[in-house]
Amino acid sequence: MTKTLTEGNPAKLILFFSLPLIIGNIFQQFYSMADTLIVGRTLGVNALAAVGCTGSITFLILGFVQGLTAGLSIITSQKFGAHNEEAVRKSFAASILISCVVAIITTALSVLLTRSLLELLQTPAEIIDDAWKYLIIILLGIPATVLFNLLSNTIRALGDSKTPLYFLIFACCVNIVLDLIFILYFHLGVAGAGIATILSQLLSGILCIFFIIRKVPILWLKKSDFQMHPEVITSHLSLALPMAFQMSIIAIGSLMLQFALNGLGSASVAAYTASQKIESIGTMPLGSFGTAMATYAAQNYGAGKISRIRKGVFQCILMSGSFSILAGVVNIIAGSQLTSIFVGPQETEVLSLSHTYLVINGCFYFTLALLFIYRFTLQGLGKSFIPTVAGVMELIMRAIGALILTGTFGFAGACASNPLAWIGACVPLIYSYYRTMKKIEAQ
Repeated sequence: MTKTLTEGNPAKLILFFSLPLIIGNIFQQFYSMADTLIVGRTLGVNALAAVGCTGSITFLILGFVQGLTAGLSIITSQKFGAHNEEAVRKSFAASILISCVVAIITTALSVLLTRSLLELLQTPAEIIDDAWKYLIIILLGIPATVLFNLLSNTIRALGDSKTPLYFLIFACCVNIVLDLIFILYFHLGVAGAGIATILSQLLSGILCIFFIIRKVPILWLKKSDFQMHPEVITSHLSLALPMAFQMSIIAIGSLMLQFALNGLGSASVAAYTASQKIESIGTMPLGSFGTAMATYAAQNYGAGKISRIRKGVFQCILMSGSFSILAGVVNIIAGSQLTSIFVGPQETEVLSLSHTYLVINGCFYFTLALLFIYRFTLQGLGKSFIPTVAGVMELIMRAIGALILTGTFGFAGACASNPLAWIGACVPLIYSYYRTMKKIEAQ
C-alpha cells in the first residue's frame, strides 16, 4: 500500500497524490462545519460565536501537535525515498515515542490554562462559558488528535494519500450523526459538538491502527526498533519542533486577531467564524497541494533526484495557482449567499461583514497558494529554519492588522491581516527555496 513519487511525471504524481488530500480536507471541513452549521442554526448566533472564538486557541495548541507530527513524518518519507526499510521503522518508532510525550504534556498544560486564556483575550461575557465548555472537551481529546495525525501523516509519507481519505469520510459522517444526537436529542449544547468531534477523531485514529497492522508491513515494529541512539530522537526533534513552533507562532498572530475581533462584538466574531468556514472550502485544496509537495520533495530528496523537485514545484504552482484564482472569484461573488447557510438570511449585519471578509481575502488566494508550496517543499527538504522565520513574519503582519488596522478601519482592518501575513511569509520562503536548491545542486 506504499507508493514512490520518485518515478514518473511530476505533475501527474502530485495531482493524483493531492486529490485524496483535497477531498479529505474538504470532508474535514464539512466535519468541522457540521459543528458550526448545527450550532449556529439550532443554538443561535451567540453559541456560534462561542465556538468560533475558540478557533485561535485550538489553532495554537492543536497546530503545535499537527506541526510536530507532520515534521516527524518527513524524516520517515526521506528514509522511504532512500529505500531504507530499517530506517523507516526506526523513524516511525521515534515518532511514536515523541508523540506520546508531547500529547501528555500538551493536554495537561492546555487544560489548566484554558479559562485564563479566554479571559486574557477578553472573550465577551455572554459567550465565555460556552466557549470554555467547548474548548475544554477539544483539549481533553488531544491524544486522539495526535493519534490520527501521526498515523495519517506516516501513511501519506509512504505515498498513500487515499487511505486517510477513507477514514476522514467515515469520521465526517459519524461526526454529523453524533452532533445531531448530542445537541438535538441529549441537549448538551456546544459541549455536545465538542464531544462529537473528539469521538470522530478517535475512530479515525483506530482505523489507521488496524490498517497499518493489516496492510503496511514496512511499519510493523519490533522491540528492537525502539532501541535507538539519541541522535535518532535528536534528528527528528530538530525538524519536528521547529515545524510545531512555527504553527504556534502563526497561531499567536491569530490570537491577537481574535482579541481585536472580540472587541468589535459578537456579530463580528460570528461573521469572521462563518466566513472562515466558507473560505476553508476554497483554500484547503491549496494546503493539500502544499502537503503533497512535502512528501514529493522528501522522497525525491532521499532518492537524490533534485531536478525532479524543481520541475514538481513549477508544475504545482501552475495547478494550485489556477485553482486559487477560481476559488477567489467564487468566494467574492457568492460568499454572502454561502454564509447565510450558517446564520440565516435574517442576520443582515453578519452577512454584510462576511462579504467584506471574503472580498478582501479572496483577492489574495494566489499568494496563499505560493506560501503553501514553498513552505512545504522546504520542509520536505529538511529545512525548518526559514519556514519558522516565515511564521514569525506572519505573526508580525497579523499583529499589525490586529493592533493597528483594526483600530483604524474596524472589521475591514481585521480582514486585511490575513493577506498581509501571506505576503510577509512568502518573501523569505521564495528567496530561501531558490537559494537552497542552488546549494543542493552544487553539492
